[in-house]
Amino acid sequence: MARALSIDNLEKMKFKKLDFTDRWHDMLGTPCLGDTWIVWGQSANGKTSFCLQLAKYLTQFGYVAYNSLEEGASLSFRQALERSNFTNPQGKFRILDKEPIDELEVRLSKQRSPDFIFIDSLQYTGLTKSKYKELKQRFRKKTFIYISHAKGKEPRGATAQFIRYDAGVKIWVDSFKAFPDSRYGGGKDFMIYPEGHDRLLGLNT
Repeated sequence: MARALSIDNLEKMKFKKLDFTDRWHDMLGTPCLGDTWIVWGQSANGKTSFCLQLAKYLTQFGYVAYNSLEEGASLSFRQALERSNFTNPQGKFRILDKEPIDELEVRLSKQRSPDFIFIDSLQYTGLTKSKYKELKQRFRKKTFIYISHAKGKEPRGATAQFIRYDAGVKIWVDSFKAFPDSRYGGGKDFMIYPEGHDRLLGLNT
């Protein structure tokens, strides 16, 4: 049985805070490394564009891996990087080409492995609830960011729904706008791509 903690024990625990600024802080507050995030939305509404903007920002706080399970190392993914004006700051961003979860575990077990791991998309992993919990427990100092398909306004599938309720940061993307729900503050909506937002809503016709 695990030892019960006192309030003093909890206060002495050290957490690596991510000192977000500007509109990222307005959106997500001050999260910490080692939590689970989930981003979901319908196809062609801006999930990838948002996650690439987020990935670029997170390179200020550590090493980032983007496991592109759905598109892989494809022309479409390269074009998404180009649209996001994505460079590779100090070599802190790596693209994983459809890397299975068991291979990802080996990667994450090595020294200087990524601090932030994007998984795009959750539905391509075959991840079960128990495997999700195992990954979270094994790699407690890393932040997993799961990108999920949607059914209506909800993440699609039982595992995605389970992760949504467990995650410290939840972000719904619709019409190139991100709507956050973070345990760490923030709460302000995030405009991903104004022209795309206006186009989907018919505001520029």
